[in-house]
Order: sequence, then structure tokens, then C-alpha cells
Amino acid sequence: MVGRTMLQVLEERGIEVENLYPIASKSSLGGFVEYRGKSYPICLLEDALEKEIDFALFSAGGGISTEWAPKFAAKGVTVIDNSSAWRMNENCPLVVPQINQDAILENHKIIANPNCSTIQMVMALNPLHKKYGIKRLVISTYQSVSGTGKAAVEQMEEERINGTSQNMVYAYPIDRNCIPHCDVFLDNGYTKEEMKLVHETRKILRDPNIAITATAVRVPVTGGHSESINVQFDSPFEIQDIRDLLNSAEGVLLVDNVSQNKYPMPLHAHHKDEVLVGRLRLDESQPNTLNMWVVADNLRKGAATNAVEILIKLLK
Repeated sequence: MVGRTMLQVLEERGIEVENLYPIASKSSLGGFVEYRGKSYPICLLEDALEKEIDFALFSAGGGISTEWAPKFAAKGVTVIDNSSAWRMNENCPLVVPQINQDAILENHKIIANPNCSTIQMVMALNPLHKKYGIKRLVISTYQSVSGTGKAAVEQMEEERINGTSQNMVYAYPIDRNCIPHCDVFLDNGYTKEEMKLVHETRKILRDPNIAITATAVRVPVTGGHSESINVQFDSPFEIQDIRDLLNSAEGVLLVDNVSQNKYPMPLHAHHKDEVLVGRLRLDESQPNTLNMWVVADNLRKGAATNAVEILIKLLK
């Protein structure tokens, strides 16, 4: 799903390529991918490795990236990887272009795309962190089934039509349900998805001292992740100043007028590249603390669009 969306965003941004090599498994050989009015035959990774390639956009899982990204990098190809394989590698930048594109140095041949839930959160938090300093984050995510992949979307659609699914991706039904289980559980009782929010946020914001805790939940939504974020700052703030900072932040759209029932929802974030922020309010239980609600299309800014934006920065 991310690969298809990458092609869509590349085309929307008018990226011209001399040669495009769409990669898939052997079962897809013989097929074609359309890009800017031209058909390109699907090929295998080992075949693509022999081609003259400048950039490779990877979104095929950590195992594939771990094995193949170094092979492409060794040939001088710049790899932009959407898996979790390289994100916490100290020799690989973890990049959201609006925040830390300067982390990419000339010798970097593998650039990591952050986790979808991390990207949208740091987009909203970065301008606030710069001014007030973030002390602690308490995060609850409400994540779309498209974050799991095509088969998960099909499970939910089958359940919605038939009441059951013959192809269960999750351990439980997802339609009319919420599953507090994104990715695998770790020894500390948290899931990998929850710990990605911890480690990746600190790396992108360049602050290892931010205290962070998270709960990630899968919800029966086709596209778009939502997050409830409780932010404790080092210094006091005014809500209007928060609004002004978010209004002027690149890639952020403030949707916050409760008197007219205007607030971010996955329904409105679908197919958009902006990160929607709203429900801004003081946490009245402790000082210097803000509650906010953040929504974004996880396949676009949460994955494909961010990777393409990295590519555009490199091209420039």
C-alpha cells in the first residue's frame, strides 16, 4: 500500500525519472506499473541491483531492508527506507524534512523514514519543543488498519460485509472493535510500536531526556491515524501562542474550533499530506501541560509523502 502511494505522490509532485524500476516478488513478474503515462515492467531486487540507479525507495519490511539496503548503498545508490530496520542505527539519519533535513550528510547512503505515528506527532510537537522545551509526553494512538497492510483492510471489509473474515490478520475481529496491540509485545510489556514513539521521537527532536510513554491501539478505520497527546513543557505557555506556532508550522494544519464542532478526524485527513491538529486545551491537573489531538493520513505523510519529500530535498 505504501509503495503504490509513493508512486502516486511522486507523480503528484511531478518527479521526472529516466528509468523507473518497480520491485515485487516473483509472483508479480510479467506485470507493469503505470507512471506518468508510461508502463514500466515489474522486476526483482537482484535484477534492479544491476541497473544504473540513483535512488531507491524501500517499503518492503525490515528483513528485506536489512539484507538489501546495504547492497544498494555499496553501489552508490541512496536508499530511503520506510522500515524500522535502520531508524535507530547511529550511522543513519532518521528524517522528517520539515524538522531535521540537516541530519543528512553527503556520505549517508541509507536514510531512514520514521514510523507513521511518530512522523505526525513530531510535526506537531517540533515548533512547540523549540520554544517551550518538552519535559514529558503521554501518548495514546488510534491507528488505522491500513497501517498493518492490505490484508488487514480486507479483513475489516469482510467483517463489515459478512460479519466474519476467513483471512484473519489480527488475533481478533477488528470491525466494531478496538485492539490495544500494534506490532509485537516486548519484554517490558509495551509493543514495538509504542517503543518506536519513545526512541524515534527523542532521536528526531535531538533530545534524549524527554520522558515518553505510549499506548497504541488499532481501530476500525480504513485510513488515518489519530493521537491523543498530553505534553508537559519546561516553561509556561499561552494557548494562543500555541495556536500561532502551529498556524505558522510548515505541513501542519490547525483545525480547532469546538464552537463549530471543528476538530481533526481521519475522515478529513484522508488523501491529505498535512498533519491536522486540534482540541488544544490546558491540562488543568498540573502546570505547563497541554492536551492536543493529532491526525494524519498514515500512508501519505506517515510514510510515502515523507519519503518523497526526503527525495525532493536530496534532488535539490
